[in-house]
Amino acid sequence: MLDHLVYAGPDLAEAVARVTALTGVTPAPGGRHVGLGTANHLADLGAGMYLEVIGPDPAQPDPEGPRPFGIDELTEPALVAWAVRTPDIDATIAAARAHGFDPGDAIEMARETGDGEVLRWRLTPPSTPGTLHPFLIDWGSTPHPTTRGLPSLPLLMVTGTHPDPDSVLAVTDALGLELLVRRAAKAGLTAALRTPEGRQVALS
Repeated sequence: MLDHLVYAGPDLAEAVARVTALTGVTPAPGGRHVGLGTANHLADLGAGMYLEVIGPDPAQPDPEGPRPFGIDELTEPALVAWAVRTPDIDATIAAARAHGFDPGDAIEMARETGDGEVLRWRLTPPSTPGTLHPFLIDWGSTPHPTTRGLPSLPLLMVTGTHPDPDSVLAVTDALGLELLVRRAAKAGLTAALRTPEGRQVALS
């Protein structure tokens, strides 16, 4: 199932402000990814899903390697990736490889929340802008971020665009997933969200 959507930008405060201006909902501070040079804010999309707004963390030095999700190359905020939750990431990776898609090996990750709690999870390498391949995440015994009282921003639908929709379909089929993808010159994701006033807005 969909775990979260990733809205990334070259300036975290600006990315959060854009979500707020569009929806009227301000994502709550999540925490810092120490060593990666990033921090995030979160909003609850409903049904165990959330929106992650991520960007450079001004409190950290520049990381040794590039920041995830192509953040260093972004010139403005964009919906760049989607994560799929699995209770057994190793089994899901093996099944995907058996069906012709290699999501990569799972790596250990952690994030410190504002109150000092450390959240730990495993995930496959995060996707980069220009692909619609999801990455996998396994929260293990860590409570899911949506249990932490996040501001609500209900998700209505996620769709994609790609120059070669069939290539995306091959990946989603290998993972047992569905994503509506339209042919377009540029790859991208769009999330239809419902605001507190009941309006439908598109985040892309």
